[in-house]
Amino acid sequence: MKYPAVLSFNDVLPQLDAFDTIIDARSESEFALDHIPGAINCPVLNDEERILVGTTYKQVGSFEAKRIGAPLVSKNIARYIETLFADKPRDWKPLVYCWRGGNRSGSMAHILAKVGWPVVQLDGGYKAFRGYVNTALENPPALDFRVICGTTGSGKSRLLETLDSIGAQVLDLERLAAHRGSVLGHLPGEPQPSQKMFETRIWDRLRRFDPARPVFVESESKKVGNLRVPEVVMERMRASPCIALTLSRPNRVRLLMEDYQHFCADPSALNTQLDHLVQLHGRARIDAWHAMANGGQMPALVDQLLVEHYDPAYLRSIDRNFVQYPNARVVELADIGQEDFLATARDLQSSAM
Repeated sequence: MKYPAVLSFNDVLPQLDAFDTIIDARSESEFALDHIPGAINCPVLNDEERILVGTTYKQVGSFEAKRIGAPLVSKNIARYIETLFADKPRDWKPLVYCWRGGNRSGSMAHILAKVGWPVVQLDGGYKAFRGYVNTALENPPALDFRVICGTTGSGKSRLLETLDSIGAQVLDLERLAAHRGSVLGHLPGEPQPSQKMFETRIWDRLRRFDPARPVFVESESKKVGNLRVPEVVMERMRASPCIALTLSRPNRVRLLMEDYQHFCADPSALNTQLDHLVQLHGRARIDAWHAMANGGQMPALVDQLLVEHYDPAYLRSIDRNFVQYPNARVVELADIGQEDFLATARDLQSSAM
């Protein structure tokens, strides 16, 4: 084969996991928005340089833009060869892409091929990849979803994590979205990904599942924080068999106190989030909850939030949104220890096979 080989994403996909390195040659801001899973970012033009070249193209012309851009591209590619790729063997096989599979990835692929590496350039670039993901999520694979349902604090996320740890197939949408799925679900210090990256993460998980084995997923709403679950994936989940996870309310309070320690340490952050519930509960009740948070009454506050907000909301929505919930298998957790979740996970895994 002559290198660089220019292949479509349909041709690349069967060998996507076999590339030694996937190189995203776009700028750092483009990469941050979304990228092919596992890719590293090696901009041939960084954000500042790309603006300079683009502005020159618009204001002066194509030739002057290329004259300015060429040495920048050359210096950047040379730096990567001297540093990141300096120890790569002769048979190192990278995949390179940019936005449309044009000059940026073409320049890098050409030079890498001249060195002697069997480099592949993605025809159509990220745009072609994104089109493939969109189409795939409109017609996702037929999977045997098992939906873990349960009121807030019943341990659904911990159960999914435990199932994943023992080798079960798990689609953890909250982990992929970096959000716990409620008004208090923002993870401190971990911003949510873009909508595009969220969808890419879902696609990447779905493509790896064995259709002959069940896939455990949580009974999410259509949005996880600010992100939307792809419509067809949500429709498939809502039509699937359910597992009703139950846990006593005192244990649910204990679990939530463990999971939301950051709010215990910073009541003002909790109160900011509680303000989003004013329309539902009125200013007087929110102020009362503020006072409990500021006064260190966190367990009592959590209990009230469960009774007055989360449980009623859950009961209003679960039957309506998950049609097989009335026939759900009921699974009761005795406690919130690691062994309790492990025993439950093993039982679900063995009974689902």
